[in-house]
Amino acid sequence: MNIESYIRTTPDFPKPGVIFRDFTPLLAHGPAFRALIDQLKGRYEGKEIDVVVGIEARGFVLASALAYALGAGTVLIRKAGKLPHQTHAQEYELEYGSSVLEISCDALQAGQRVLVVDDVLATGGTVGAAVKLLEMHFSIALEELVFLIELDDLKGRETLPDIPIYSVFHY
Repeated sequence: MNIESYIRTTPDFPKPGVIFRDFTPLLAHGPAFRALIDQLKGRYEGKEIDVVVGIEARGFVLASALAYALGAGTVLIRKAGKLPHQTHAQEYELEYGSSVLEISCDALQAGQRVLVVDDVLATGGTVGAAVKLLEMHFSIALEELVFLIELDDLKGRETLPDIPIYSVFHY
């Protein structure tokens, strides 16, 4: 099955000159979504992954499905003010301002093997903040950063620390 055919390209969204890669049709098509998760499961089976961390918001969908397929737990990294328990926070820069990501203080245990999953790797700002958050506050093994889509022209990969990166599709 050609799962990439379920990624819709929308020009000039959210603003002129931007080409938006929308994977919601892939999520809506059960066999395509299953094929994607099975592909990712095959990559990590046997690697004893303990937790799959998803970054808000669309990373949650992918991380949860992959964690289920691997028999692992799921941890969420959220925007500020969304988690009810004590949190660790990391500020990061956006194109026009800044934002904050948070994770519950008790979300991970020392020594756990972790994948970090998000939908798109663009400039690397969000996932970079997520990695800083994890590395500063938890003694874990970050096995790989996983993306459905990588926008190669934006060179986000070059901004990230030396952690293996896997992207299913490159544009």
